[in-house]
Amino acid sequence: MLGQYFYNETIRKTIIAFGSLFNDINITRKNAEGTAVQYLKVPLAYGPKQKFIIRLEGDPNLDQKVAITLPRIGFEINGLDYAPERKLNRIIKKRKVQNTEDDKLKSMLTQYSPVPWNIGFELFVMARNSDDGIQIVEQILPFFQPEYTVSIKEVPEMDTIRDVPIVLNSVNYEDTYEGDFTTRRAIVYTFSFTAKTYVYGPVSTTKPITKAEATIYADLQDKAPPRVARVTEQAIGTPDADDNFGFNETISEWVDG
Repeated sequence: MLGQYFYNETIRKTIIAFGSLFNDINITRKNAEGTAVQYLKVPLAYGPKQKFIIRLEGDPNLDQKVAITLPRIGFEINGLDYAPERKLNRIIKKRKVQNTEDDKLKSMLTQYSPVPWNIGFELFVMARNSDDGIQIVEQILPFFQPEYTVSIKEVPEMDTIRDVPIVLNSVNYEDTYEGDFTTRRAIVYTFSFTAKTYVYGPVSTTKPITKAEATIYADLQDKAPPRVARVTEQAIGTPDADDNFGFNETISEWVDG
């Protein structure tokens, strides 16, 4: 049971879909007259907030050739929780005819109902000044009321496309400024999200049924009832997996002594 290898990349696709929501955020910086003098695209990276804060504190004056730039957006997974309220009937199967040009290779793909899981995400916005941070925050909040739904092709093999709600749970504010006036300041907004997704099991393959046999008995009350007839259905030619093909019927009759 366990140990059968399969990988549907469901969690990976959810992470990519979540990150893609925030990969095209821009800010504008203006001078004292209100004229835009700089346009910046905010970089996005996967990683914990503490890692970026440590890099920032390690080079507060940006003396190194390679240094962290602000503003910046980062995110990471902070937990997975089973969601019993979204549980489906575990014995329900989804079936699909495998796509192939050769009829002899066509088969039926089967997959059981997925298991509901909530994936927790933490997204942080780190800015050097208050205006940069507010611009980024205001480009995120209006789209979550309190959720935003994305469509993910979770199992391409089964043509499974699901709408995954991403719920905004909370927003926290933090100012990491410490020390004298020469110390570099970082304003951090932390967003907590929950992605309501599903995790899928393996896909099994079944060949088309081309032959069926049924044996008829005289009396089922006996421990060893005598056989009367056997009916055999045999498909004609090379059947297609999703066709109502023709068949030959053979009836064999006998009486067991």
